Amino acid sequence: MKIVFAGTPEFAVPPLRQLHEAFGKDLIAVVTQPDKPQGRKGILTPSPVKEAALSLGIPVLQFARIRENVSELKQLHADLMVTCAYGQILTQEVLDAFPKGVWNAHASLLPAYRGAAPIARAIIDGCRETGITIMKTELGLDTGDILLSSPMEISETDTADALTGRLSLLAAKLLPAALESIGRGEYTLTKQGEGFVCKKVQRTQVDFSRSAREVSALVRGLSSAPGSWGSVGGLTLNFFFALPAEGSGEAGEILSADPKTGLVVACGEGAVRISLLQPAGGKCMTDSAFLNGRKLAKGMKFDIPRTV
Repeated sequence: MKIVFAGTPEFAVPPLRQLHEAFGKDLIAVVTQPDKPQGRKGILTPSPVKEAALSLGIPVLQFARIRENVSELKQLHADLMVTCAYGQILTQEVLDAFPKGVWNAHASLLPAYRGAAPIARAIIDGCRETGITIMKTELGLDTGDILLSSPMEISETDTADALTGRLSLLAAKLLPAALESIGRGEYTLTKQGEGFVCKKVQRTQVDFSRSAREVSALVRGLSSAPGSWGSVGGLTLNFFFALPAEGSGEAGEILSADPKTGLVVACGEGAVRISLLQPAGGKCMTDSAFLNGRKLAKGMKFDIPRTV
């Protein structure tokens, strides 16, 4: 059985490596997004999946639009394709290029959290569980029939980065056996029920008028990218980690700005300690390190974003 793998970010690297270990030369090609400019100098940089594929000796194909390169896919004469955070919409022509289908490893328990940023959204929404779903791809957005799913707990301290790493390893664990069953034709599929599509996440100013639980979930869900931020006394701070803390006051009010007790900010309900942050143009650091010599003081207030 000849296999093509399509993926782009670091999340897809462990699954790629595991499939290579399981199937060897039957993994005949990797499809990934074109190199993109990075940094201030705009240096063209390959995706993590491309770098991994080349290190494994697997041929790499990069399409600006995969829908315009169906003939190249057909020339591979592959039986199936696995997608894992590839980043492009597939057409029916692409799906039809693989006799045994196209299969996707998606980072949620479908039908919940179809679409973009399912990991971040699950944390932001306060979910206690997510997982990996392996589904047969169809034209709808993550609406295909489910081959299998496996749950994973979301802890109250998880960031999107940490959860992404664990889910990536879970996808890597599930895929080889899933493809073996597909190759043998020994599997059953389950149709999805009603679900919803989550929107792409964006860098967000923290609204401290929300509850401490909601503020903590937002900061952790957007960490480390695209990130959350706040403004106090003309200073912009990027936030990377926050948890509910003891205290109360007016929303946005700094309750503690001491290196020993950290940066604690009142919310609409409760308070949060912002224990990992980055001043604009600076480096990421602990709140204790930041507060050494900084001009933040108890009683100062973070700006509350305006609502339209």
